[in-house]
Amino acid sequence: MTESSQSASLAFQATCPKGIESLLMEELASLGATDCKATVAGVYFKGDLACAYRACLWSRLANRVILIIARETLVSSAKELYAAAMKVDWPAHVSANKTLAVDFHGRSDEIRHTRFGAQTVKDAVVDALALAGVERPNVDTKAPDLRLYAHLHRANLTLGVDLSGDSLHRRGYRREVGHAPLKENLAAALLIRAGWPERAKAGETLIDPLCGSGTLLIEAALIAADQAPNLHRERFGFEGWAGHARTTWLELVREAQARASIGRKRCKNVLYGFDQSPAALSAAKANAMRAGVPALITFTGQSLSQLSRPEGLAERGLLITNPPYGERLGELPELVGLYATLGEKAKTLFPGWTLALFTGNPDLGHRLGLRAHKQYALKNGALDAKLLLMEIAAQGPAGEERVKQEERGQEQESGARVVSENARMFANRLVKNQKRLKKWLKQSGEGCYRLYDADMPEFALAIDRYGDKVHVQEYAAPKSVNAAQAQKRLFDALEVLPETLGVRAGDIYVKRRERQAGHAQYQKRDASNERFEVRESSARLWVNLRDYLDTGLFLDHRPVRRMLGEMASGKRFLNLFCYTATATVQAALGGASDSVSVDMSNTYLEWAKDNFALNALDMRRHRLVREDCFRWLEGADTEFDLIFMDPPTFSNSKKMRDTLDVQRDHPRLIELAMARLAPGGTLVFSNNQRRFTLDESLRARFAVEEITDKTFDPDFQRRTNLHHVFVLRHRD
Repeated sequence: MTESSQSASLAFQATCPKGIESLLMEELASLGATDCKATVAGVYFKGDLACAYRACLWSRLANRVILIIARETLVSSAKELYAAAMKVDWPAHVSANKTLAVDFHGRSDEIRHTRFGAQTVKDAVVDALALAGVERPNVDTKAPDLRLYAHLHRANLTLGVDLSGDSLHRRGYRREVGHAPLKENLAAALLIRAGWPERAKAGETLIDPLCGSGTLLIEAALIAADQAPNLHRERFGFEGWAGHARTTWLELVREAQARASIGRKRCKNVLYGFDQSPAALSAAKANAMRAGVPALITFTGQSLSQLSRPEGLAERGLLITNPPYGERLGELPELVGLYATLGEKAKTLFPGWTLALFTGNPDLGHRLGLRAHKQYALKNGALDAKLLLMEIAAQGPAGEERVKQEERGQEQESGARVVSENARMFANRLVKNQKRLKKWLKQSGEGCYRLYDADMPEFALAIDRYGDKVHVQEYAAPKSVNAAQAQKRLFDALEVLPETLGVRAGDIYVKRRERQAGHAQYQKRDASNERFEVRESSARLWVNLRDYLDTGLFLDHRPVRRMLGEMASGKRFLNLFCYTATATVQAALGGASDSVSVDMSNTYLEWAKDNFALNALDMRRHRLVREDCFRWLEGADTEFDLIFMDPPTFSNSKKMRDTLDVQRDHPRLIELAMARLAPGGTLVFSNNQRRFTLDESLRARFAVEEITDKTFDPDFQRRTNLHHVFVLRHRD
């Protein structure tokens, strides 16, 4: 590129994460750009080549800087795309012996795949170079010398040269990252929105109490030290561009190096990063070293609950952090407490400061107990997120704050967390229920039981204890209930559960129970394979609280399993729809001579097999069969003395010949089962259809006794419509 063309006004486009376009426009204007115009996830601007170089070097917000070299209209077919690309003077941009890649964005009715669009543009570039006598470049999609840009939208084509190469958010300092790292340019955007550039000039302190790999702190240090964010970047895209003005670039680099050297010496800001993960802190220190700002940041290994205020801090400062925010329901128990603790620490240790919290779950942000005076909607990758800015009230001996402190005095003196009145009422109900069950639990020795089942309408939860772990199922709120209020109630409950029940937050598992169709309750929701052993009477059983809606052990059927164990001595036992065969384990331990357990699910039969192994049951005497129970019964010719059948309410499994509706199909199921019941034998039939009614024709053919009211232990006596149980025998 000639000297005159270097100073000419050129057209550019800078891309950025959605939500920070206005910030990028201001930043580019400060770097000498003119005619700035924001678009979705980007800014168009004009300037000379030095302006574009400054953007590549100094922009804290941009992803890419594109030199626009051609615009064409009425481009929709591959032929038109090829012809438009052929018009460009490619020898002015592509040097011989350089590798090439084309990034194509957009589509048309004929060009439906970005790879096809990129191939078409690449073919035009190569052919144009060949006509000009330039050696054909090789294609390298991963690390090309030159990356070309093509965008097609509504038949409008834009062609350009990517001056940045790799995305500019990759500064080069972050090779080691912690869990779910924040991109560097998004971190810079958060800092700018929180007013850090002005605060840094005023000499304020910045603290990240959950710093992870240190991205927020490093970007803050680069701002405070007036260091170009990409000063240590190894390579830019324009270095492989034929129009690269190397002298101009080197002048800008020397200027940036001088500013960084002076800025680091003059920087009086103190930055602190805290994290309890040794691996994250190690990565943070290495990242700060590569960024050239290790002396500006103090990293300390400390959990949030142990956080203390560093000595000598000023009255004002910025507390900024990007805590985890739980993309899955099961991650909430630990996070609710984390956010509440963060709010407490902020109010106690940093009065008069500003808290900037970036979260993808604003509802969790409400657990801080602070009101946001500003909110900014942003994207963290594909996730919607918000930056919440909160002023932490200065503590004083008078006024409302003093009244509130007096009202909460006893709790604060004891170190107890201040929770809402509703949360306190919920905790009291748990304590009351635990006290009510205490005598029965001591007598029975049961370690797995239901503690709470929507006792209070505001808290529509079922809470079960499995030893020192807790399983929480949230009933889906009806449409008449405000979703935000239901979410708040769930968070209230999760906040008080650990202390009230004496368990770790990490040992609380949360799921949402909605109306299920077919075997939906058996479908896998996670893949942790996190299971542990529990005891029920003399049985040892595996449960998994994380991966499925149900846990492998239906607690409400405990009395039925106990009854089967008492009835099974010396008998041939059949378990239909056996699930994880916990009833078979009890029957076998009760002395059953042999057994057959039938289910369609390989997963649960493997689980049953492990339950058998845990109890040293002989698989030669206790068989597991994978089959549709209808089909198995129709083909069976063996008699059994004791049969247990607990079909699902409804199933449309592909493994079944037909759908199963327990209300509709139970007469046929029972008839088939009774055909396999030996004289003098007993069929125990159970189901969980709340409004189930037994077909009267069965009462005419068999001796039927409903024993539902006898099949609920004290932990389930509040809701005795969870299942229905009948005993059937042949009439004499």
